[in-house]
Amino acid sequence: MSNDYVLTIVNKYRVPTTIDFPTQITVINPLKQLISQWAGNCLSDIYLSGSRAKGTAITLSSDLDLFISLKSSTSNSLKELYDSLYNHINHAGYKARKQNVSIGINFAGKQVDLVPAKKRLGNTNYHSLYISKRNTWTQTNVIEHINKVQNSDRLSEIILLKIWRKLHKIEFPSIYLELTVIEALKGRNKNNPANNFLLVLEYLGSHFLEKKVIDPANSSNIISEDLFRYEKEAIQNKA
Repeated sequence: MSNDYVLTIVNKYRVPTTIDFPTQITVINPLKQLISQWAGNCLSDIYLSGSRAKGTAITLSSDLDLFISLKSSTSNSLKELYDSLYNHINHAGYKARKQNVSIGINFAGKQVDLVPAKKRLGNTNYHSLYISKRNTWTQTNVIEHINKVQNSDRLSEIILLKIWRKLHKIEFPSIYLELTVIEALKGRNKNNPANNFLLVLEYLGSHFLEKKVIDPANSSNIISEDLFRYEKEAIQNKA
């Protein structure tokens, strides 16, 4: 497997970080209006997050992630906010899906994940968000996540693993996947994506299962706990 070959695969499935004008007009703007109607005076900001913002988005997966920042003064609990947004999307005539920390929606032909979160007090990018899978909450900083992945020099390898994840229909949250690739390739050559991808698969097959992965923005948030052991074993076995 040559570097040229794997880079051809990366370029085939890579999605540009910039949003094209038609998507902005037909998807982003109407969705922001729909979200604003729901959030009212509690809304602080809505911005692009997830894989598209990090530069690791692929054509096979969710098209867009919109992070919904609500003011710290918002009185509702995180679960109430999560359920309320889900109901608002459904009542507007769209089929919403409850996911781990997001609400999934198909809007104008695009798959969009909406992530509602409550801003922490002070001038900060830290937010609290609901984790439906464990019926709990966590604090994190998606801007810090974006910067860590963007500056990792591992975008090609991350994209390759995201393609692998999709083709094998494996549950593997993106931030967990991205941090795993960065850890697996620590100290490795940054100009050898073909060999690096094989090293990532070897890491998944031998070191991944017991490895604790910690949120770089919150040391008490153990990202590796977002998957049950049997889900991690599925990744290990496939690798």
